[in-house]
Amino acid sequence: MSEQESLRCSSARNRGGVQRVEGKLRASVEKGDYYEAHQMYRTLFFRYMSQAKHAEARELMHNGALLFFSYNQQNSAADLSMLVLEVLEKSETKVEDGILESLAKLFSRMDQNSPERVAFVSRALKWSTGGSGKLGHPKLHQLLAVTLWKEQNYSESRYHFLHSSDGESCAKMLVEYSSSQGFRSEVDMFVAQAVLQFLCLKNKNGASVVFSAYTEKHPSIEKGPPFVQPLLNFIWFLLLAVDGGKLTVFTVLCEQYQPSLKRDPMYNEYLDRIGQVFFGVPPKQSPSYGGLIGNLLNSLMGSGEEDDTGEEAQEDSSPIELD
Repeated sequence: MSEQESLRCSSARNRGGVQRVEGKLRASVEKGDYYEAHQMYRTLFFRYMSQAKHAEARELMHNGALLFFSYNQQNSAADLSMLVLEVLEKSETKVEDGILESLAKLFSRMDQNSPERVAFVSRALKWSTGGSGKLGHPKLHQLLAVTLWKEQNYSESRYHFLHSSDGESCAKMLVEYSSSQGFRSEVDMFVAQAVLQFLCLKNKNGASVVFSAYTEKHPSIEKGPPFVQPLLNFIWFLLLAVDGGKLTVFTVLCEQYQPSLKRDPMYNEYLDRIGQVFFGVPPKQSPSYGGLIGNLLNSLMGSGEEDDTGEEAQEDSSPIELD
């Protein structure tokens, strides 16, 4: 028997072993012996890990978590979900779409208000970037954003869309968010905030896509440009100015639209950062803002960030706090 055939046979035996074990565990859960089944899962996890059977351990914990979720055993399910992450971390498993999708599936089944869910997503994002301290893999952010959107958790969904590469879906979510929870007079503010934050994260493409899709799809926005709302015209001109890179254009634009920009105290702070990133404006020596606004802006931009204006650098910024 060749080495390749031997490996196939070994894999088939391992798979068969996992299936037999899963059958016994499922029977325990179906009988309502949740505690006993949970402890058996944990025992098998450590046994598999000691034998370096990482794939088997991950599969068993993932399926076990979904089984416990189906019986509304949230604590046991969340514990096994964290063990899935432990396998990924200790085995140094490479990021693949299939794994990211499985993690998003576990996230979607967790209680929306549980602290375990917060811990899970934080750890999953950290693993997805190799523990480098970056913000997380864009694909995982996109999957999380869609789940939160379905839950109508628009604020958290927006956070994850900002760090994904899916500006189109972000725009659709914002249209729904604005239509269901915003005032008609604020339709322009929903997209303005998103565009400015995308630009602060050095993501010009995301900013352009979300603006175009939002203004095309929102039922309360007449076709443009130009638009009826001055703030939308400002954002449109700003995106053109960012492409051109001329400081004088940026400066005049900000001066001319001050009445619109005063509608939200964060706009000018975002624009200060955009001026630094795209137009070479030096940072303020003595920031005029502080307290909550200063903390919010600093959390969006990060501290000690390298001066890199490339569009692909958006992952290097630190997390953004959203209201």
